[in-house]
Amino acid sequence: MELQRIVIVGASSGIGAALAVEMARPGRSLGLVARRATELHDIATAVTARGAKAVVRTCDAVDEAAVAECWHTLLGELGGCDALVYSSGVMTEVGPREFAIAKDRHIIEVNVIGAMAWLNLGAAHMADQGRGVLCGIGSVAGDRGRRQAPAYGASKAALHTYLESLRNRLSVLGVQVVTVKPGPVRTPMLGARKLPLTVSAEVAARRISRAIARGEHTVYVHWGYRWIMAIVRCIPSIVFRRLAI
Repeated sequence: MELQRIVIVGASSGIGAALAVEMARPGRSLGLVARRATELHDIATAVTARGAKAVVRTCDAVDEAAVAECWHTLLGELGGCDALVYSSGVMTEVGPREFAIAKDRHIIEVNVIGAMAWLNLGAAHMADQGRGVLCGIGSVAGDRGRRQAPAYGASKAALHTYLESLRNRLSVLGVQVVTVKPGPVRTPMLGARKLPLTVSAEVAARRISRAIARGEHTVYVHWGYRWIMAIVRCIPSIVFRRLAI
């Protein structure tokens, strides 16, 4: 599928920023969306240096009215949309004995409700035109309920299921839906933690870009995590709850 007009939500840092630079090439127009204007304009400069057009818009993913306005503005400026990537996400630190609804609500609002707000708009547009690619950046953390960061894992599990549902609804209309499940990626979200099979944001972006171009269904950024998570999903609950993961 020819992808010339691409919108990336969460393009100011991490995977979203790396993906914007990776997908930039002559003839393409990229709509770059995030809350932080300064960082977003830095990414736009890198995108235009690679020969692509960059359209920058600041928007808070949890503001439904602002999301709709931003989407329709981008459609007008880009002349349509061939691919929409939702890469915004938060993982607030939660202590082992902390049960904080305010933190949990913020995670769900950004990682799930924000994703739905953007992807619903993209789904309706692409269903009407009979083609396109929707992509959501999930996480291996959504494959199993771990003791660490419960709301974050739950948000990614919800996103995975939502994307699968969209895929089942839209595939008959010519729209492809890609679910990305990164393992550890060296981004500000990972911080100083050192985890096995960690990849750079640039490596992750190359893998995701290929998946979007091919319309793959479910993508583990590091191939090793496909097998690791297959094993993790098979661990009995009585054993899994005793593991410090």
